[in-house]
This record gives sequence, C-alpha cells and structure tokens, in this order.
Amino acid sequence: MTTTAGSSQFSNLEDISLDPHYALKEAFAVDTNSDKVILGSGIYRDGNSKPWVLPSIEATSARYEYLPISGYEAFIKKARDLLFGSVGPRADYFASLQTISGTGANSLGARFLSNSLKPSAVWLSNPSWVNHANIWGLAGVNVKYYPYWDAERQALDFESLVQKLETEAVPGDVIVLHTCAHNPTGVDPTKEQWTRIADICENLGLFPFFDSAYQGFASGDLDEDAWALRHFVSRGTLELAAAQSFSKNMGLYGERVGALHLLARSPEAAAKAKGNLSRLQRGQISQPPRRGAHLATAILADQVLFQKWLNDLHEMSSRIRSMRQALYEELVSLGTPGKWEHIVSQIGMFSYTGLTPPQVGAIQSESHVYILKSGRISVAGINLANVKHVASGIDKAVRKYPA
Repeated sequence: MTTTAGSSQFSNLEDISLDPHYALKEAFAVDTNSDKVILGSGIYRDGNSKPWVLPSIEATSARYEYLPISGYEAFIKKARDLLFGSVGPRADYFASLQTISGTGANSLGARFLSNSLKPSAVWLSNPSWVNHANIWGLAGVNVKYYPYWDAERQALDFESLVQKLETEAVPGDVIVLHTCAHNPTGVDPTKEQWTRIADICENLGLFPFFDSAYQGFASGDLDEDAWALRHFVSRGTLELAAAQSFSKNMGLYGERVGALHLLARSPEAAAKAKGNLSRLQRGQISQPPRRGAHLATAILADQVLFQKWLNDLHEMSSRIRSMRQALYEELVSLGTPGKWEHIVSQIGMFSYTGLTPPQVGAIQSESHVYILKSGRISVAGINLANVKHVASGIDKAVRKYPA
C-alpha cells in the first residue's frame, strides 16, 4: 500500500469507544461535587470508600526474578487446589498456567480453544462481563448469547436459557459459565439448575469454560463458591477449562494474579495442551510477573496467613451483604416505586438494579451518583455515609422517569 504525504495507513480503522467502565471513571474524576459517588468500579472499598489492603496481604513479602513461562509452580498448584479441591492422583490430568489475572486467563483460554477445538461459537450469558465478548471476538470465535436475566421478574431466566442451548448449541461449542457471583447481575443458578446445565453440556457435547473471579468473595465460603465447577468435575465425563483471578478475593488488583486450568481426559492430552498453552503464552508475555504470585502463595501455603485471609473474606462479603440490606431498607423507607427485594437476594459485588438508562442519567446528573447505563452497581461503593444519598438519588430518578 502506498500513502501520500499527510495521510495515514490507519485512517480506515474503526473508531473504538472507551470501555463504559473506564468512561464512567473519567466522568467521575472530573466531577467536582463533594457528594459524588461511583458505583461502577469492581473494586472493593472499605466503609470510608478507601481501597482496602487486606491484613493478610500486608503480612507477606515477595522476591523478584524471572519465572518460567508457565509461571510460579507453587502458586499454580495452590491455586488449582483452592478452586478444584485437592485433585490427588488426577493432578496429571490438568494443564495449568499462571496468567495476567482473570483477563489473561480468559484470553489465553479463548485463543487456545479457538485454535484447538475450532468451535462454531462461544455461548455467553446475556448479559455477561463486558470483556468476554471482546476477548472471544479477538480470538476469532463467533459469539452467541444464551438468555440469563429476566428484566421483568428481575431473576434468572432459566427455562429460556435451557431452551436456547438445547435448540441452537451444537457439539464442540464453548459455553462460558460464571462460577459464582455472576457479573453483572449478581444472580446465580441454584444447585439443581447447575446440575441441569451440566446435563446439557454432557448431552450436547459442549465445552464448559468457567470464569472464577469471586471465589470466597461471594458467600465468604471458598468451597461453596466453587460448588458448580466441582460438580462438573465430579461427573468424570467432561473436559473443561477455568479462568481464575485473585484480584477481588485478595485485593491484588494491580498485581494481576491469575491462572488458567484445563482438565483433560488423559495425562497425555493435558501435557500436549500445556505445551500449546505455553507456546501461546511465550508469544504474548514470555512469563508472568512474580510478586503477586508470591503474595498469593504465601497466603495459601501458611496456615496462619490463610486463616487471616478467611477472616478478610468474611469481612468483605459481610460488609457487602450489609450494604445491600441498607440500600434496600432506605428505598423501602422512601417508598420508592417498584420492587427492590432483588438487591438483597443477589450475591457478590454487583447488583443488577433494574434501573433504566434515563433513570441512570438522572441519578448521575442530579445526584452525582455514577452508575453504568445497564443499571449495574458495585455494592462495594456503598457505605453508611453515602447510602442515604444513593437511595435518595435512585428514588428521585425513578419518580421522574417511571419504568
């Protein structure tokens, strides 16, 4: 291609708008109102809206040197056992690598499965984490959606989910499942519903890809939050993958600590998968960073630090549940039109409030409370000092723009 003076070879590129989460942060940053509140970021805050360094993290130390391509082996094993439970003699059936947090794990897994399985589509929940479609699209996989959120009932649309998959998914397709604390809705399937989803994966030959970003953060119980994934594994018939992040549950946001795990049907297949995954990782980042992996391993390997961490998880999950309750009670006290029980029945950091785009716009412009247009809020941004202000903003907006 030839170019003329003053022209660019990149002029024909599509304009890509800023990720809505980061656009919201920028709008919040320039707002000078003293009462402003941001409920968009998926970052845990304490009761004073300050970032919280977990006491268990403060008690650790780290060293610096290059890691192998697959990452810090001690971390990889501890992370795998935390998510899957003790795998015992089945360890050789796993191909596991340390990644650049959950995003890196999702991306590496998508590229690997795109190359190896060549699925006709990947199935994402509607809605899903905003980056899922971006990651799989960049991996060259056709993105399709299964129903998830029933806006009218403000609950899981499970029967539509089942019907969509049973009638349109084909063998070899990948399905992305949120292990717990579904992002963005905060609504998880029941154990009975998870069992039925596993049946569908078995019967249709779908490849389950779990995204685990909130283990221990959702309910405060590490094992309970991993139940769905472990149920799929316990069947002994499914190959699957899991992206694991420690950003939320250890507060290691900037350290980018994560892992990708692939469970194969044989040690030979797992070894081949790890070789191919390592090749992809080498071409992308060479080797993952050390410090965050050492911090996480120190907690997972030391009984005293591990107990501190369990206490931290309990504190975080408990505060979020209490803020859900506080917001709900304020809305009820104000007599805000609509039903708000879903705020307390949902789980984890996020709540799909059911607020409409006009209502969200009014909340931001009139009350300086920053919420994504979808109505999703980060409950971690609410505290006792601002919950009345947040509820008042919601109340005014709902009355101004009835749904």
